[in-house]
Amino acid sequence: METEAGVEPAPRQRVEYRCEDGEQVFVTFAAEAEIPSTWVSKTGKEAVLVNGEKPDESNEKPVRTHWDMLLERRSIEELEQILEDRLNKLRERRGERRSA
Repeated sequence: METEAGVEPAPRQRVEYRCEDGEQVFVTFAAEAEIPSTWVSKTGKEAVLVNGEKPDESNEKPVRTHWDMLLERRSIEELEQILEDRLNKLRERRGERRSA
C-alpha cells in the first residue's frame, strides 16, 4: 500500500470571485493554470474575478434555446400539425377514440 509520505502537492493558488449580491466564492487552481474571469457559484450565480479584468461580453452570442432553434426550422402551424399527428398516433396505440 502506498503512502503519501514524502509526496509534495503541486503548487496552488486560491482565487476569489464575487457575485453581484456580495457572495464570495473561493476556488483553488494549479499555480500555472489560466484563471477564468467568471465562475459559477454553488448557488448557480455568476461570480466575477476579484481584482481581475472584467469579462468582455460584447463578443458573446445571445443564448439560443431549443425552442428558438426549432422556430428557425419550423413554423408554428407546422409544429401544431406535427403535435396533432403525434397525439393521434399515441391515442391509436392506446386504443383511445379520437374526440373531434
